[in-house]
Amino acid sequence: MNNLIDIMQLSTEEIAELIDRAEDIIANPKKYSEACHGKKLATLFFEPSTRTRLSFEAAMYELGGNVLGFSEAKSSSAAKGESVSDTVRTVGCYADIIAMRHPKEGAPLVASRSAGVPVINAGDGGHNHPTQTLTDLLTIRREKGRLDNMTVGICGDLKFGRTVHSLMCAMSRYPGVKFVLISPEELVVPRYLITDVLEPAGVEYEEVRSLEDVMPQLDILYMTRVQRERFFNEADYLRLKDTYILTPEKLETAKKDLTILHPLPRVNEISVAVDDDPRACYFKQVLNGKYIRMALILKLLEVEV
Repeated sequence: MNNLIDIMQLSTEEIAELIDRAEDIIANPKKYSEACHGKKLATLFFEPSTRTRLSFEAAMYELGGNVLGFSEAKSSSAAKGESVSDTVRTVGCYADIIAMRHPKEGAPLVASRSAGVPVINAGDGGHNHPTQTLTDLLTIRREKGRLDNMTVGICGDLKFGRTVHSLMCAMSRYPGVKFVLISPEELVVPRYLITDVLEPAGVEYEEVRSLEDVMPQLDILYMTRVQRERFFNEADYLRLKDTYILTPEKLETAKKDLTILHPLPRVNEISVAVDDDPRACYFKQVLNGKYIRMALILKLLEVEV
């Protein structure tokens, strides 16, 4: 594997290998502290980010490497009209590996064909976010001890949520996984995920409007924000943004071992009163993101420790 553009490039065996390596990094950080000495990661973020960009940078620093890059398109030559291909071909002369976020679907794939070094998709529009999915899978396995035989509720913006799309694709390959898809009518999951991913794999799913009605059956609750930046109409965003707000009261019927996840940033879809609930794992998710990105960088750079 030379690049990671789509989570489906990884087999379940390769995902397990990355999770195992991340677990070893967590247990033995000193062993990896100089693994990427002399290597450089370029972070090319054409769209705003906090967690993803900083976790990539923290991951490379903790591997003993260095980081260069930019955090917004207007601070790069893209503001002058330079193509993605030319940008990454240039950056590939300076760096050993590239993490790229772009508002246009498919941009990291285009970049991977020109870069000359490994490219990691750090999110492309409403399409895909494979390293967030690896983060989610590491968190689920650390919390549950498995990735199969569970009911996964995904709530909020299922239409534009790239983290949702990647997670559904990845988990559809594990036996005994059922999805409960909770959204308003206007933000239902794209049909291709049903017809091309879930149904061919024989994955059980149901689409519902009420979070409270399905709460008792969930093993995982994956909350998402309604994304203002994906809407063409401000009125539609304002009408839908508060559709689902998770509160301690709504968790009263939930399983005692429910795992609550959120890719963050949170706006108001999870009350801060939920943060102290032991089932809330979204800040653990943030930390796990650094470790799984460390494992991925090692794999793509073919570094043996």
